[in-house]
Amino acid sequence: MTKLGFDDSNIRWYQLEGVDHASYHVLSVDVDAKIVDVLFKFDANQRVILHNHHADYRTFVIQGELRIYAANGDLMETRPVGSYVARPAGGVAHTEGGGDVDAIVYFSNRGTDGMIYELLDGDFNTIATLGLHDFKGLMEAQETPIQPIVPG
Repeated sequence: MTKLGFDDSNIRWYQLEGVDHASYHVLSVDVDAKIVDVLFKFDANQRVILHNHHADYRTFVIQGELRIYAANGDLMETRPVGSYVARPAGGVAHTEGGGDVDAIVYFSNRGTDGMIYELLDGDFNTIATLGLHDFKGLMEAQETPIQPIVPG
């Protein structure tokens, strides 16, 4: 039996200026329920900017493995394909990235209508924040995916 990988060819990936080695696609933003669902694609063998999570979140690794690193660069955790994690807001500042192949990870951020991610410089100074309404704007700015025409 041939094992197929996840096909992301119908997903339009976007990038945020200043956030290297990661792409995103906002799936949904529910302002009333305070939920932001996002797909992130982390480049293989790279790390994203140092950051903190300010919302409870769930992750599900769809492709590859998600590697999480301490601020000093030490590997803290590896989440293999198929793994699901639920964590509360907070925790230590960290970076993350893909393993030997690009990692595609579903993130469901919950419970805040304020800040979700705090992006940090090497001295732990805040350089940017992303909140629920920022993700709503990002989702609205996304191009509508091309839908196949189904004969009727």
